Amino acid sequence: MKIIFPKDDAKYRWTNHVKRKMAYYGLSGDRIKRIMRNPKRVENGIAENTIAVMQPTGTKKNPTEAWAMYATKGQKKIVITAWRYPGVSKVRDQIPIPNDILAELKSEGVLE
Repeated sequence: MKIIFPKDDAKYRWTNHVKRKMAYYGLSGDRIKRIMRNPKRVENGIAENTIAVMQPTGTKKNPTEAWAMYATKGQKKIVITAWRYPGVSKVRDQIPIPNDILAELKSEGVLE
């Protein structure tokens, strides 16, 4: 199977690292873009000023997750890496919610 790597354009810049990981894990450029546009979970990335996003893949019997990590520079997203996680990963940290929204939710009794 021949691997076709995505080219840099106005919206995305692809590092050599992510290209190697795409080949290793069998992820396409379109799949990574889809994960970034419509993630099921968003977390802070391990590297500073990065975002990690995830979509579940696989089956009920054999669940896996597809992850992508990127940084934003102006309007362009720099795709740093992508990987598959076997199974279902634990949530590392909460998605940041502004304090005023949190206070409003608590005052209305939605959150405890």
